[in-house]
Amino acid sequence: MSTHINAPEGAIAPNILLPGDPLRAKFIAENFLEDAKCYNEVRGMLGFTGTYKGVPVSVQGTGMGQPSLSIYVTELFRFYGVQNAIRVGTCGAVSADTQLRDTIIVNAACSDSCLLNQRFGSLHFAPTASFPLVKTADSIAEKMGIRYQVGSVASSDFFYDKNENWKKWAEYGVLGIEMESAELFTLAAEHKRNAMAIMTVSDHILLGGQTTAEERQTTFTNMMKLALETIVAVNAKK
Repeated sequence: MSTHINAPEGAIAPNILLPGDPLRAKFIAENFLEDAKCYNEVRGMLGFTGTYKGVPVSVQGTGMGQPSLSIYVTELFRFYGVQNAIRVGTCGAVSADTQLRDTIIVNAACSDSCLLNQRFGSLHFAPTASFPLVKTADSIAEKMGIRYQVGSVASSDFFYDKNENWKKWAEYGVLGIEMESAELFTLAAEHKRNAMAIMTVSDHILLGGQTTAEERQTTFTNMMKLALETIVAVNAKK
């Protein structure tokens, strides 16, 4: 039984977008989905289901950080049969080759989270995105003509990181710092589901500069369109 998602059986589509911000979920539902209906308002974490180009799609807010995302994604996989999950979120860039508002297609996620330690102990698991989703998104992004990169991010439990751990991640080619993708990829591996993440660079930790809260909520549409088109393309291959 789901504790944090109050949706009846069949209310959530097999394909889902996962923004951290529930208001971004609302924005996606209102601006991209047809006949979108709200299925969840528990704790203000909004969820909607509609269609995009005829394909059933849901969008569910997950909150900030890996523990919060873990709750929602576990319930989506375990109780609602979600098969394809795409995180659409923001990150802080740590690469000089990355600019504000760039799109990042995430193929792997490093992490400092104790969630991995609790699962694997002294073992080191490598959270990776589902290759068919990444391959499809890469092809679509190229056709869209947007500025994007494919690469890794680091999912940190720290937002205000006094230790500046981002510098070590950057040395090893990580493109950006965010807070959720590693847990999403790990849960997808556990439940044998497909998952990936598409990020928009909202601020630049290395070079400076940031976007506004309103921009983060309502204007990062490239990643939204890319995620939705990826879902349509993946479903067309079945």
